[in-house]
Amino acid sequence: MRDRRASLGIALGLLTVAVLLRLMPHPANFAPVTAVAIFGGAVLPRKVAFWLPLAVMVISDIVIGFYSIMPVIWACYLLIALASCLWLRHPTLLKGAVLTLGASVGFFIITNFAVWVTSGIYAHTTAGLLQCYTMALPFFRNTLLSDILYTSALFGLYSLIQHSISKSAFVARQVQ
Repeated sequence: MRDRRASLGIALGLLTVAVLLRLMPHPANFAPVTAVAIFGGAVLPRKVAFWLPLAVMVISDIVIGFYSIMPVIWACYLLIALASCLWLRHPTLLKGAVLTLGASVGFFIITNFAVWVTSGIYAHTTAGLLQCYTMALPFFRNTLLSDILYTSALFGLYSLIQHSISKSAFVARQVQ
């Protein structure tokens, strides 16, 4: 996206909506942050794409409260934004689907590994790690569903807006 004002408007809109959705009552792990990181990485300038999911998390975590694996979660979102910046500069449906699924799975693996390492709830054995992942599966369902829903919604809305703008410009040229 080349227009700085449009980029800023999109970023501020995404920031506002994502923070509000994180703060409103919702099912566990049903949040738009991965979608914001993926969409931002695909359409916003790189610096904005990196800072946007981090800003969403910092602002909402100030209200929600801080927790032990917070740096790991924030790092996951930065990695997702980086992956999107590198892989989705020319997005396709297949690339978007693969990245969304990969982001969901990667987030699940990394964050639950951090829970296993830091929480003291699970034995530090292979069986304890497997138990940690097994206990987290219900949360993964919500993560995957929200990532698919929000990512599809963001790219779909963006595509509709672009199409509408292109159509309006075409009509305006025909009138001249």
